[in-house]
Amino acid sequence: MPFPFRPRFATLALAAAAFGACSPVFNWREIPIADDGLIALLPCKADRATRMLPLGAELISVDVTGCEAGGATFAVAHAAASDAAQADAWMRAWRAATRTQLGSAPVAETPIVMARAAESPGPIRLDTQPGASGPTHVLWFAQQRAGKVALYQATVLGKPSSTEALAIFFEGLRLP
Repeated sequence: MPFPFRPRFATLALAAAAFGACSPVFNWREIPIADDGLIALLPCKADRATRMLPLGAELISVDVTGCEAGGATFAVAHAAASDAAQADAWMRAWRAATRTQLGSAPVAETPIVMARAAESPGPIRLDTQPGASGPTHVLWFAQQRAGKVALYQATVLGKPSSTEALAIFFEGLRLP
């Protein structure tokens, strides 16, 4: 009786493989970031982690939500500052730490406009030229709410296989 089972199993295995091949590389979904209201559009099922990040003289807790799809890593990091002065200091330190990690890669930083983002610290985008690990694209922004300042770093590491993925990710960031 084992003989008739094998062809059915083979048919099921082939069907499963065919359905897997039809799945898109970028399966965009809305993901809430922290409890501050930011919604990010990520191209895959997100993983979450918390890590301690040295920003200037302080060690702060940063929540990171991200995933890998189409040859690139997409992530959004979040930290909460108690006031605008602390937020400005942390954002300057965060940007400096990122530039240090990039080493000698050519970097272009550009102030941008982002709906509902704080004016100080204002939104800044950083783009590098492709290096050994591919290009890096980072967007820092903040939002003041309920007396606190939420800080964010949205990052794409590597070159996504879709030319539209970078724009979809950054344009999919929505502040309440």
